[in-house]
Amino acid sequence: MADEAQTRLLELQMADLKASYGIAEDAPRSTTNNDRSANSAKIAKLYEDAAEYEEELETFKKELEVVNSNELKDIGNALAEAFPDYEGDYLKELKAVLEAHWTQFVEVDKTHPPEQLTLIKETSFSDYPDDFATEVKNVLIKRWEMLVRIKSEHVAEERAEMKLRGMKPDHIRKVYRKYHGLDS
Repeated sequence: MADEAQTRLLELQMADLKASYGIAEDAPRSTTNNDRSANSAKIAKLYEDAAEYEEELETFKKELEVVNSNELKDIGNALAEAFPDYEGDYLKELKAVLEAHWTQFVEVDKTHPPEQLTLIKETSFSDYPDDFATEVKNVLIKRWEMLVRIKSEHVAEERAEMKLRGMKPDHIRKVYRKYHGLDS
């Protein structure tokens, strides 16, 4: 009972104090927004590279999921449909990647026959024989897995660098996201 009386007395004293300074009862507690301060800007800048790598990593993971879940002949269109804002041409890029891989296989590694490179250069995805289409799709899957692995390493390196500076990467990420309005 004594605690309630003391609490009530403190509340009344606070109300009197607010009234003497002209502070309204329903005034907001804080009117400053530290999310956009100069200090937050400096901290957010530290995370820019890591944030870019994280964004690329998420894109590569989603692209890998599309590649895994579609037949070879449908991959280019499925990627274009899944990423409508992408400015490149997936079909041309996939063709270029396959030509580069098969050139490596045929001319450097000498593990594949030259006919396969000719087939890659002169034929569309939908016209590959089934056994060859499976091999081609596996090459694409390995490529995306490599991209995911590389970007994961980049993110880990950036976070390790922050730790070496004596900072907490998760805190810096949180400030970055708030500064750029990515967290609600």
